[in-house]
Amino acid sequence: MDTVARIKAAVIREASPGERRVALVPDAIGRLQPAGIDVLVESGAGDGAWLPDAAYADAGASIVSAAELYRTADVILTVTRPSPGALSELRKGQAVVGMLAPLADPELAAALAARGVTVISLDGLPRTLSRAQPMDALTSQSNVAGYKAVLVAAGEYGRFFPLLITAAGTARPAKVLVLGTGVAGLQAIGTARRLGAVVSGYDIRPSSKDEVTSLGATFLELTSVGSAAGEGGYARELTDAERQAQQDELTGHIARHDVVITTAQVPGRRPPLLVTEDAIKAMSPGSVIVDMGASALGGNVSGSQPGETVVTGNGVTIVGADNLPATVPAAASAAYSRNISALLLHLTRNGELAIDTSDEIQAGVVIAHDGAVVHPGVASLLQRAEGGAGVDGPSH
Repeated sequence: MDTVARIKAAVIREASPGERRVALVPDAIGRLQPAGIDVLVESGAGDGAWLPDAAYADAGASIVSAAELYRTADVILTVTRPSPGALSELRKGQAVVGMLAPLADPELAAALAARGVTVISLDGLPRTLSRAQPMDALTSQSNVAGYKAVLVAAGEYGRFFPLLITAAGTARPAKVLVLGTGVAGLQAIGTARRLGAVVSGYDIRPSSKDEVTSLGATFLELTSVGSAAGEGGYARELTDAERQAQQDELTGHIARHDVVITTAQVPGRRPPLLVTEDAIKAMSPGSVIVDMGASALGGNVSGSQPGETVVTGNGVTIVGADNLPATVPAAASAAYSRNISALLLHLTRNGELAIDTSDEIQAGVVIAHDGAVVHPGVASLLQRAEGGAGVDGPSH
């Protein structure tokens, strides 16, 4: 009787500061085992999301040390990039699957490729492909981030979000403006509406107007910028003249709102500046801005710092919200677990990892394989860097 091949997929304990998510939750184990995938879990991997080792063991996983995990696993499952020490443990023939941001750090893909490690990043998933939707981690995590951004804003705002009529007087509702109405922005709009705020949304893609109004918000239309719809449902990059006109017109609208939430991100590049210093100076004391685009490369808001909250001289609170999904670890982990499980099942054939970049999904997510960087976009960045042009990702 032939023995059915099986692979070992290992869940690591995340090492990034403040990261509380875990790549796989116990519920996923039962869906993976019939496909020939045995699950190893590093002890304590789920602690940040309130998932004890016992829950994984009860679901059929093996709880192991970090050393045993890297020695025996075929596939390493992670949320973000592993620590430098963990990366040094990866060996030829292993695969690492996670949100590895290869456009922001193509050198990581090159280094792992040189070690013979297969690199698979959910960041590159073709999001407009319907069969890829269950694997879309960017969308699932953006949903979490948009929800939490509003809660952060409400916590910083010194007044009520809803209209309240009480014996002690009437409190007007907060006026909330969401800049960027992709997945995170729409979730922020819906959450702010549920909290009772008066909400407006703005996006340079005119097609988003119907989505904004369907949530009961007002779509902000600027006369200075035309359509900026790009490929694949993303916005194209604005010209310098368009960007300046956009900022000038937005400044007046921003000043009339109590809370502003910005969501514009560009993989591997500096996010667009949406809220200028002049706009902040025009806001009233007590106003709050949550910058979801805050990163080491910059943010959507002048003066925002990733992971920090600052108060300006005129009393405006600016929150650099750089990793909001990690602050909702149970929900974010459950969603991410479904995404990475769906991708892993798609990649597995007869108990083995079957890499085939002619497949549309794999062409987007497989970054390195067989000792080479195979993703055209990442390979192009590496070539440009070697040529002295610098590393600069494409606009989304």
